[in-house]
Amino acid sequence: MSKNVIVIGAGPGGLASAMLLASKGYEVDVYEKHAFVGGRNGAIKQDGYTFDIGPTFLGMPEIAEELFEAAGKDLHDYVDLKELPMMYELKFKDKDVKMYRDPERLKEEIERHFPGNGKGYERFMNDTRKKMERLKPILQSPMDQYYQYISWKVLRALPQLSLGKSLYSVLSDYFTDHELRLSFTFQSKYLGMSPWECPGAFSILSFMEHEYGVFHPIGGVNQLSEAMAKVVRESGGKIHLSTGIKKLWLEGKNVKGVILENGEKVSADEVVINGDFAHVMTNLVDDGVLKKYSKEKLSKKKYSCSTFMIYLGLDKQYDLPHHTIIFADDYKKNVEEITKTMALSEDPSIYVQNASVTDPTLAPEGHSTLYVLAPVPNNMSEIDWEENQENFKELVIRSLEERAGLEDIRSHIRFEKVLDPHQWETDFNIYKGATFNLGHQLTQMMALRPHNKFEELDHCWLVGGGTHPGSGLPTILESARITTSIMMKEDASQTSGAHRAMEEAL
Repeated sequence: MSKNVIVIGAGPGGLASAMLLASKGYEVDVYEKHAFVGGRNGAIKQDGYTFDIGPTFLGMPEIAEELFEAAGKDLHDYVDLKELPMMYELKFKDKDVKMYRDPERLKEEIERHFPGNGKGYERFMNDTRKKMERLKPILQSPMDQYYQYISWKVLRALPQLSLGKSLYSVLSDYFTDHELRLSFTFQSKYLGMSPWECPGAFSILSFMEHEYGVFHPIGGVNQLSEAMAKVVRESGGKIHLSTGIKKLWLEGKNVKGVILENGEKVSADEVVINGDFAHVMTNLVDDGVLKKYSKEKLSKKKYSCSTFMIYLGLDKQYDLPHHTIIFADDYKKNVEEITKTMALSEDPSIYVQNASVTDPTLAPEGHSTLYVLAPVPNNMSEIDWEENQENFKELVIRSLEERAGLEDIRSHIRFEKVLDPHQWETDFNIYKGATFNLGHQLTQMMALRPHNKFEELDHCWLVGGGTHPGSGLPTILESARITTSIMMKEDASQTSGAHRAMEEAL
């Protein structure tokens, strides 16, 4: 008899889990409160414009390829990937730096802006390639027992972990120029962290982009979610949209299934949680059930920053690269405002995606879409967004005009949507609006992060940014592979054990 598995949330982690399990014969039901799949990896579609809600590029596509292959499918039958020869342009106060995928072309660009640092780039890539080789087994394996810290794969990786060093400090070993260091450390924002606080091991983030490339799926990164949902259905799984979960159905510490928002109880042999971890544990589980992750203890954890989003449909196409990052003049001060003083910056750093230069399907002919993101404090800051949203939006748009050369942009806006940290919390059920989940300090990593097989409840599993190996689309996909692998191995062991008992009885 096949097991019935309920997956809470149709985000990328939940869909990847459902796809893997359904393809192996499990009876899978995915419950999603929104009317669309993908969660933060879904799409906003309005007036002919299409925007990714969250992730805007696919890195390390081989992970997605391997997941589809494990489900008996070919990713490229579902998603049309285009690699970006210029990954992004970085705008500093007095220079614009183009970060090319081609190493030789990039070294020329580095030497043009930062003379003498080309060799540092070569050393960084060579050294971090070795680091990635050592860290990969950790990122692709369960890390839920403390004894695993003395396993060979961890001991072998220890010299590469840059323990005691921040990400910025690690890059200072390779580059002499502050702005060039920022060019290889701003990726800490993918984790919602400061490069001066982010563990040095995460130098692999920029390495991954330069080593494996940056890809745009035609139609947006949301197409990955759509593709996984299609495979789930093709494999016999069911996806229930506009169907929220009110509570986990618990008997003591045993998860028996879920209670839907309409009060209906749905039983399951196993439950996989893809919802935001802290939100789920503070809202879908009653007080007093959890000890390690009680409401009080969760409130004391460290969380990522949030993001202020503006989605613009324009009746014009600007001469702007696919990805642009505008650095605040005082980037360190901006980062400290986001992560320490919890204040709204007067000079924010801004990320802009102008995907229409690559993908004409995203807007009507002659039009374009702009996705604009400014990192901001999470809701522990107690910033009143109802009062501050409009002024901060105007500040960001003014910066686009002045720093990105988007002259007269206001007169070309035909569609506009804003998502602030308060809306991330209320509309997307993200704890404190921390869009990158639990922080990635070493005290909240590996066995110190909530385990893939959740340690406080039976028949309960975690996927997504709140469990091992952490946030970011590639690692979220890895979390699904780790979680489902443990589940299937346990089921196979139980089945073989039952067969042996039957044979012995006979």
